[in-house]
Amino acid sequence: MTSGDDASDIEVLIEGGGWELSPPDARGLALAAAAAALAAADTRGGLAILLADDARLADLNGAFRSKSGPTNVLSFPAPANPEGWLGDVALAFETCRREAEAQGKRLEHHLQHLVAHGVLHLVGYDHEGDAEASVMEGLEAEILAGLGAPDPYAAERGDHGQS
Repeated sequence: MTSGDDASDIEVLIEGGGWELSPPDARGLALAAAAAALAAADTRGGLAILLADDARLADLNGAFRSKSGPTNVLSFPAPANPEGWLGDVALAFETCRREAEAQGKRLEHHLQHLVAHGVLHLVGYDHEGDAEASVMEGLEAEILAGLGAPDPYAAERGDHGQS
């Protein structure tokens, strides 16, 4: 599936977990978030997004990070390649749903945040240090604002303008 930009190819695979039902149009929401993240990072290329269940993400987390249990999002940057493939992003439905509920967020906004976050990792952004985190979080907030979603970091900063 294409994002609308001839140079970017974004594929969304739904592999259970509940993504087929909730949120409505999870595929479209993920596509929009990935395309917005690529545009914000001024990057083009292909990527795949896997929307799966906790069991699948736990398998991937164990196999590639040697960590047990599921996680909300995983990013797998591709090595440099002539095809412009950026890599893969995977999200766990049950974990994302629990987090959204615990944080008082709509699942569709959390989905878009985590897709944007994962795509930014594919193109080289990170949040290991405070300066890197500030840049990445600011870009995520801009991307989400463009998608009509609230700033996911507003509560952490004590900014209660949007929730």
